[in-house]
Amino acid sequence: MKKLISTIKNIFAIEDLRVRILNTLGFIAIFRLGSYVVLPGIDPNQLGGNSQGILGLLDAFLGGAFSNASIFALGIMPYISASIVLQLLTIAVPYFQKLQKEGESGRKKINQYTRVLTIVITLAQSVGFLATINAEAIDPSVAGPLFTISSMIILTAGTMFCMWLGEKITDKGIGNGISMLIMIGIVSRLPGALVGEALALGLGRALIFIVELIVLFFVVMSVVMLTQAIRRIPVQYAKQVGGSASLQAGQRQFIPLKVNAAGVMPIIFAQSLMFLPGMIASFWRNESDMANEIGNVFSDYTSWQYNLSFAVLIIIFTFFYTAISVNPNQISDDLKRSGGFVPGVKPGLATSEFIDEVLTRITLPGAIFLAIIAILPSIAMLFGITREFAAFFGGTSLIILVGVVLDTLNQIESYLLMRHYDGMMKSGKLRGRSKNIAVAS
Repeated sequence: MKKLISTIKNIFAIEDLRVRILNTLGFIAIFRLGSYVVLPGIDPNQLGGNSQGILGLLDAFLGGAFSNASIFALGIMPYISASIVLQLLTIAVPYFQKLQKEGESGRKKINQYTRVLTIVITLAQSVGFLATINAEAIDPSVAGPLFTISSMIILTAGTMFCMWLGEKITDKGIGNGISMLIMIGIVSRLPGALVGEALALGLGRALIFIVELIVLFFVVMSVVMLTQAIRRIPVQYAKQVGGSASLQAGQRQFIPLKVNAAGVMPIIFAQSLMFLPGMIASFWRNESDMANEIGNVFSDYTSWQYNLSFAVLIIIFTFFYTAISVNPNQISDDLKRSGGFVPGVKPGLATSEFIDEVLTRITLPGAIFLAIIAILPSIAMLFGITREFAAFFGGTSLIILVGVVLDTLNQIESYLLMRHYDGMMKSGKLRGRSKNIAVAS
């Protein structure tokens, strides 16, 4: 406890770090306040409230802003969609590949394209969002084309403002601002989920609630292990002749390959596709018994058919996203240009094939473990845990939470390391973690 208090004192003793933390809290407060500002012309008491399916997932990321029909109802998600599209374009389209290789100027152009695409996606999604609002919630005196157009403009402005907040958190605060806003939206639901679960169990089953918290703790630890796990490939650099004509010993470094290089993207892609069978089956629901059966199966998130299909899609998308995000050929070429090589492996094509083989071997267990984490909320619901609390036992929400918290802690730790290097290294607090820092790529 003393070490924790001492660390907190050190954090607020550093002026730059203290200012960044206060800025982050201020931007987060603005974001949360905006999620309660309802669109003009809408009665919040008449809103449906609980969103299901992909809308429920979106509402979970936005901390209830979607179900509240607030000015931040679409939040940062259109920007995320635009970023994913641009990322895929940099792989498939030569023009965007060229921009990516142009350094800072290319990155600025890609950011401009991302922002323009964000506006287009937000305008399109705002039409769909307005269609989901209960007609009784819209004031009859303002209902009509003017209300739709003005709401589209407000929702688009809200998304752009959220994007600006995220950029400000990145520049003036701590951590990745976009990820931070998503995390805050998810965390905002945790207190209500805990209270709801405790009330559902009652005082007579307090022991069961404690067991659930213990299980949740171990699930979180397993996600931390998945997020941090890496496979280090040793790299040897050739000896170099220094200025005094003396041979300098070759450096021994490593290539860090993450077990879960795809992150949370496979779950998001798979979750988007899982709504297609039920939606397609709904067109023939009254004409075919098979369509009714398919619709019932894929609308039940706890059915084994749904979870098996979900898990298989996650494994497939994990391999797909890892393949497009990690390029063994580029890693091999970079090693060759810098005079590095993997001991026992020939430079060039052999190194590329070796890295690809290692990546495939570590991706398989990572994909299976990611699939298990994704279906844990459904398993938790089968044991009687409420839907809101079960969402924190795995899935997209938990992986995003763990990833953002770890990234934020690493940034805070880097500030402490710069200001208190000797003291922290002597305490041994950072010694183990410093060994995991990637020194070659």
